Amino acid sequence: MVRTIEARVMSGQWAVGYRVPSETALAETFGVHRSTIREAIRVLEQNGLVRRHDGGKLLYVTAPREADISQRVTAAIVLHEISFFELWESMRCLEPVLAECAATRIDDDMLAALRTNVEKTKAALEDKQGLVDLDIEFHQIIARASRNRALQLSRQPMSQLFYPAFLRVFSRLNAGERLVFAHEKILNALTERDGKEARSWMDKHIVDFRRGYELANFDIESPVVWPMPIGPTA
Repeated sequence: MVRTIEARVMSGQWAVGYRVPSETALAETFGVHRSTIREAIRVLEQNGLVRRHDGGKLLYVTAPREADISQRVTAAIVLHEISFFELWESMRCLEPVLAECAATRIDDDMLAALRTNVEKTKAALEDKQGLVDLDIEFHQIIARASRNRALQLSRQPMSQLFYPAFLRVFSRLNAGERLVFAHEKILNALTERDGKEARSWMDKHIVDFRRGYELANFDIESPVVWPMPIGPTA
């Protein structure tokens, strides 16, 4: 039943915003019991294809949110025991292209946000968690500035595992100044709208991530791990 309803959504027969018929109506249409429809709806809600607006009872067809997609793909990466090298290799394919795209599409507000980010990063060299958070933000701004939603959706789940891993690196190495230097070079290239330079410096930056990971004596061939929450656990 899930596949049947999903096919109507994916084919465009039920477009985004379409009000899904009641369980009773669907049961009559497909000739099944209401409990079968209820279970199918539950699965579709989990997958982000239908949603209740503001906690109401009515269901509407929706495009899965970025978070819905990201969480499932992130879990798959961990459970398939994909290595950090594979993750790094993927990010090296994506991040330079995003930077190149951003160079011709970034607006003044996003450039201002990047400048603020870099200044905060300079002030946070002794704050390891702060460095990681600011690094994540820096790359997120560039991804948004690329205006390429397909690349952003592909990147998001991998970035959630890739960048938090560098808290371990920062805990062993004084890599903050190298981080700032690379970010400044990328920012300058974006400010000049120089796509080739932005791509080149982003590639150097991602290569440097790998170097830092290995210098910190972490095994780059080991499986990616789920990032643990910071702070005390219950």
